[in-house]
This record gives sequence, C-alpha cells and structure tokens, in this order.
Amino acid sequence: MRKSTRALLAAALVLGVAGGPALTPAFAAGPAAVSEVGAPAPDLSAVIAGLPSADATAALVRIGGTEGVWRGSSGVRDLESMRPADPAARFRVGSVTKVFTAATVLRLAAEGRIDLDRSARSYLPELIPGRYAGVTVRQLLDHTHGIPSADFPGTTVEEKYAHRFDVHVPEDVVRSATAKPREFEPGTRQHYGNIGYTIAGLLVERVTGGRFEHQVERRVLRPLGLRDTYFPGTDPRIAGPYNHGYQTMRLDDGTTGLRDVSVWGVTDGWAAGDLISTTADLERFTRALFAGAVVRGPLLEEMFTLPKVADLKSGDPAAYSVGLSMKRLGGREVWGKTGGRWGYNTAIASTRHGERTLVYSVNATDAKGQEMNRVALGIMLGTYGLPPE
Repeated sequence: MRKSTRALLAAALVLGVAGGPALTPAFAAGPAAVSEVGAPAPDLSAVIAGLPSADATAALVRIGGTEGVWRGSSGVRDLESMRPADPAARFRVGSVTKVFTAATVLRLAAEGRIDLDRSARSYLPELIPGRYAGVTVRQLLDHTHGIPSADFPGTTVEEKYAHRFDVHVPEDVVRSATAKPREFEPGTRQHYGNIGYTIAGLLVERVTGGRFEHQVERRVLRPLGLRDTYFPGTDPRIAGPYNHGYQTMRLDDGTTGLRDVSVWGVTDGWAAGDLISTTADLERFTRALFAGAVVRGPLLEEMFTLPKVADLKSGDPAAYSVGLSMKRLGGREVWGKTGGRWGYNTAIASTRHGERTLVYSVNATDAKGQEMNRVALGIMLGTYGLPPE
C-alpha cells in the first residue's frame, strides 16, 4: 500500500470515510453494535457513515470472534427509492468464491480423490497441453502455475458492460489461456489470477463425475447451513433481496455517472468468482473454516502456508496461499480473501485462531479499480490496524 493511501486512510478513520462529495444528502441507517466476550470490537460507525457517497452506495459489516462483536450497515438499497440498505441482502462475492473452491478441492484431497502433487494434465489430458504438463493441483490453487489469463471481450468498463450477458464456457476459457506461452516455469513465481481456479473447478467435475456447483453445495454449503449462498449459473440477476450495485462509467449521453450494474452475468468467473452470498453466511463460513470445521489437519495448513517464491510483478514475497492471502495489519497476521464484481466489493478475514473475524460487503462505485475502494479499505484498517511501514 502506498504511503499516500495510508495517510488518507489514517485521516479517514478519524473523521469518517467521506469518499468525496455526496451524491445525495448523506444517509446512514443507524448501525447496531453489540459487545460480547473480551474487549469490545472496533466500532466502525464513523467509517461507514455518510453513504451514499462518490465511492460507495452501501456497506454491510460484521466483526466477530473472541475479542468482541460489532455489526453495522449504512447507505441505501438503491438510489431511486433511497430506502435503507438491507443488512441481510445478498451480493456478489467475486473472488471470495476461490476460498469455497479451494476448500472443496482440499476436502476431495482428504477423501483421496485428488492428489495436490499430481499434475493437472493427468486429470484433464485433453484440455491441458503439454507445455503445462508440470503444473500441479497445488500450483493451480496457490497461483504459482504460470498459466496466463484467458481473453475476454472488451478492455474498458463500458465495453465490458456491453458484453455483460455473454455466456462463457469454462473449457473455452481454459483453452484461451493455455494456448499462450507460459508466464514462468511452474513453482518459481506467483501471479494471482482466475485461471487456476477455473481449471480446479473442471478438475472437481472430472474426479466426482458431477457438476462443480453441486460438489461445493454438498461439501460446504449444506453442511454449514449456508442457505443464502448459491451459484447463479447463467442467470445474470441476484435472486432475493439485494442492495443495488452501481459503477462509475461513461453514460449514453456522453457524460460520466453511475449506472446500475446489479444485473450482470458472471460466467467469466465461474469457480473463481461467481458465488452470491450474505454477510451472515460468509461469517459462518469464515468461523467454521478457521476453526477447522471445513478442512482439517495438514490440508487446512495448506491454506495458511505461503509458497516461498516472489510475486511476478512486484518481486515481493508471495502473499497468496491455497485459497487465502495474508497481510500484516496492526502487528499481527490477518488471513482472508477479497473479491470484486462490478458494483460490489467483498472480503472475509480473520486472525489465525479466530480472535477477530471480519466480513464486509461494500457497494463500491469503483469495485474493480486499480486502488482498493476507500470505504472498503477503511473498514479493513479500522478493524485490524495499519500495516507496518
């Protein structure tokens, strides 16, 4: 994180994240806070106050763990009605889907149906070409595989919006990626992306003989009682109650403004990013995962073990494990995963033993921007503290 961003957030946490000029008169649905065992959890009322703003139209937050509990919501369901944001609303979780996919693969490994050290090509020989014969299942999951990203139509948000109803077949996505030269020799660098998880989803289907979505439901969603979490398939809508997502883009009249992007197909993400959930379900999943109730023993440690390689672009030490990522915040390790789909930013996070968990959904107007959304960043730093200099 750049120092300028850090300074911005330090001030924002004192004053409340304003996020630029308000789009409408400031509205905040009074966040409810409740304290539990131990020291009180952080109160993020000031951080999420003043929504809708230029940066976000709504925010839902749940902090839990042995250090205390706090829940809050702010903003609106939509900019037309200006009704208060629904704390129980469903939203697109984006790349948080990867944690569910990784957990499913690890559960299959526990059943002896997947070997993390076996090559992906040995499971999918007709799909993975010889140039990627050395890529293992583990390398798919920790982003050290060296397979480049697939190609999708459009480069700008406006162009992507025009293709929002395109349906992408996972096998075609993999062929698009593996037709290219590898970015690096497998296991020597780390480059975060979606393609490893698309292949992992197909691998799950190959070893089980069933649909990927059904395997996640059977092994993760149903056992944990995650009734508001589901895979939308080719349906571009969010079923049930949701807070609308908006994206800043060029409008039809040539001006720049907000467009409602709540209805948008997610087949490009599939096993890497298409899940829909709620903060309550994600909190239950996070607590169960970190407590060892989803994946157990040495296989759980795969999720808390960073590969000893450098990031391809920055040269920094690898930050992604199998399914999760790690950052040092407030003097301790925080593990979790963020996700972004147009109009929605999501995160799950926890200290290693669940002392403090965090789940948020921010209806960000710059959800896939180069910088982390300021409201989302304020929530993360307000929960755990600043990273070391």
